[in-house]
Amino acid sequence: MIIVDDIYKRYQTSHGPGKWVLQGISFVIPPKVSVGLVGRNGAGKSTLLRLIGGIDQPTKGHIERRCRVSWPMGYGGGLQGSMTGRQNAKFVCRIHGHEDDIEDRLAFIEDYAEIGSAFDEPIKTYSSGMKSRLQFGLSLAFDFDVYISDEATAAGDAAFRQKATTAFRNLMNRSSLIMVSHSESTLKDFCTAGIWLDGGNVHWFNDINDALNAYKESRSK
Repeated sequence: MIIVDDIYKRYQTSHGPGKWVLQGISFVIPPKVSVGLVGRNGAGKSTLLRLIGGIDQPTKGHIERRCRVSWPMGYGGGLQGSMTGRQNAKFVCRIHGHEDDIEDRLAFIEDYAEIGSAFDEPIKTYSSGMKSRLQFGLSLAFDFDVYISDEATAAGDAAFRQKATTAFRNLMNRSSLIMVSHSESTLKDFCTAGIWLDGGNVHWFNDINDALNAYKESRSK
């Protein structure tokens, strides 16, 4: 279960505090429920994913995670730019207490990311797609109750996108997803519930189709 309680979020700009991205949002994601986030560009979908995944912190409010939650797959942040992909992966393995089988996990991450010799190059030399693929492999190397995906199925070429889709289908047998995707069919395939973000607020729907319909109706006005 994930409890989002009265969350506000805005970012500092060169002119002071920016506008509120999220304003007093509250909702509960029950166990074993996969949720799709929908909304216009700039509505705060990726911001909300980063907050739920612990990559970012709210300006006000509290998020309680009563389960193991991944960082956002497809999001290139959270990696140390001067370190190589391998060094970043080793660091994450140690954080998660996997010293004993670190080489096996590194081999899995390297194989899954499919970035070749770049695995031993600094992250700052990576393209955004390469960062996303590495984050995807990192996430799958560990067992989480909830996996977070920010357009992860759109990273890389067609073969890698299919590989990501297959991985998600396998995850559904043991975990749930919270995901952002511009593909309506992807959201319908993997999510049962939906959250529509609009004007800094959120609207929860038990059926992803209802969330998609509400979003589409708002765009037609």
